[in-house]
Amino acid sequence: MRRSGFVFAALTGLGLFAAPAGAQQPFEVKIGVLNDMSSLYQDTTGPGSVVGVQMAVEDYMKMNPKSALKVTVISADHQNKPDIGSNVARQWYQVDNVDAIIDVPNSAVALAVADVTKQYNKVNLNASAGSARLTGDACNANLIHWNFDNYALANGTGRAVVSTGGDTWFFITADYAFGHDLEAQTSAVVKQQGGKVLGAVRAPLNTPDFSSFLVQAQSSGAKVIGLANAGGDTVNAIKQAAEFGVTPKQKLAGLLIFVTDIHSLGLPIAQNLLFTESFYWDLNDKTRAWSKRFAERHKSYPSSNHAASYSAALHYLKAMEVVKSRDGKKVVEQMKAMPTEDDVLGKGSIREDGRKLHPMYLFQAKTPAESKSEWDLYKLVKEIPVDQAWRPLSEGGCPLVAKKT
Repeated sequence: MRRSGFVFAALTGLGLFAAPAGAQQPFEVKIGVLNDMSSLYQDTTGPGSVVGVQMAVEDYMKMNPKSALKVTVISADHQNKPDIGSNVARQWYQVDNVDAIIDVPNSAVALAVADVTKQYNKVNLNASAGSARLTGDACNANLIHWNFDNYALANGTGRAVVSTGGDTWFFITADYAFGHDLEAQTSAVVKQQGGKVLGAVRAPLNTPDFSSFLVQAQSSGAKVIGLANAGGDTVNAIKQAAEFGVTPKQKLAGLLIFVTDIHSLGLPIAQNLLFTESFYWDLNDKTRAWSKRFAERHKSYPSSNHAASYSAALHYLKAMEVVKSRDGKKVVEQMKAMPTEDDVLGKGSIREDGRKLHPMYLFQAKTPAESKSEWDLYKLVKEIPVDQAWRPLSEGGCPLVAKKT
């Protein structure tokens, strides 16, 4: 097991997170941030998610100076391997007394860590995996799915692209749980809207050369090439599609896009891409203020994963203040009972299947002429309200819901 060098402890030596004199007995809490620190998802999650969680701890303590909580934050790199992710989670829970694991991109790793969390009755706040199974057949009482999921992405981006004439699709799909699920969810939306799926090809995770996959997509004659991948894979596929002249003959649909991806691509390549997200730094005054603080520390603007890690950690601490318990189910139950509210995702709630509910947004990448600064990259197309963004509770197949019906 390899751990990341990004390990952060609460600054008790400076008195920042220690309970004040005369306050109640300190209750120690340890949060582990588990993600990709070294590969294709490191920009969208990685050290930035650790910064987000650190900021949540600091902000909570400033808002609650008499808090009994004494918080430590640690981190590790799961290397996009389910066995490594499971081993880190088991070590953290069994030996290192970690109470909650936050972030966990890569759906295969996320599903494995969710299972380990259930075994140890701890808390898993997933801020960056896409699989809708996390609130479906794989849901459990110790898990909350905090950011996006593939159902929301498919309904947001897929529906928008079909409505503008993109009614025939070919998918280039990351060959693991996340990609398979995203392709399936988007295919269903395309067909529901009267469109057709002409084919798909599976690409290994962290693929450097998409040329053969793009040739197959070109040969299909589909109007839309759906990219059911993320992070570095999405960036490479879009760059190479431009180099090979695939666009504008065929339209690309980036089904999971982050601000760091658009920044890496540059607007001359990324312009006019449609995509669905839960957060953008320039959405309102509160997101702008928070993102400025984040950028001062991380030297990059936050992705929605970074913002969601902040949001999840903040709400978790609010619940821990109430229950002060090592029983993960009790903590999650308290989190579900409380409305959510913060500066990045606004107001929301948590459904009984563990789905965190908040609006989603359909964005379009700006043209170079529209952008006024380095990170001025998105324009808002529309807000997708909660009742349209998320899979209906009755359709997920979550055992927690089935038991009550």
